[in-house]
Amino acid sequence: MALSLLLSVYLYTRSRWAHNDELAPGGNTGNLIYDFFIGRELNPRIKIFDLKYFCELRPGLIGWIVINFAMLLAEMKLQKLECPSVAMILVNSFQLLYVLDALWNEEAILTTMDIVHDGFGFMLTFGDLVWVPFTYSMQAFYLVSHPNTLSWPLVAAIVTLNLIGYLVFRKANSQKNAFRRDPRDPKVARK
Repeated sequence: MALSLLLSVYLYTRSRWAHNDELAPGGNTGNLIYDFFIGRELNPRIKIFDLKYFCELRPGLIGWIVINFAMLLAEMKLQKLECPSVAMILVNSFQLLYVLDALWNEEAILTTMDIVHDGFGFMLTFGDLVWVPFTYSMQAFYLVSHPNTLSWPLVAAIVTLNLIGYLVFRKANSQKNAFRRDPRDPKVARK
């Protein structure tokens, strides 16, 4: 949390010298608290390194997976298990799939509202560096001290449902990204 606060102070301070075309329309109201929270600069860079683009995916999502793995190890230690529970394996696997998908399809983030419209202030730095890794890992944290035994038919149903959900998610997000890149693309345009 301290890192997101420090980064936000840095971003707000440096935005005072940014050119008008580098400012986010919504974070340039003149209200210090609002602009600090929303972010004044659209895509702040240090030379060619885009801070917002980096923070949107890498630290939060990778941190989430690291915390999940730590919870997997904690479950094994606390419950005195030789291998993680099936429930913990499922949580870690499904969430790892989501993170790998996000990193693999990283270019799709360039068309999202966060990148295109929102300034980079406390709201996004806190969300990227604190909210994502520490709240998205709560399922794994819960399983550490609340063991769950799952039957194999239930595991099969959970895996099937998750894979169907993932396929719908991937197809919808691919279509949304294709439309945002080129609304006239015949594969996504309305006729």
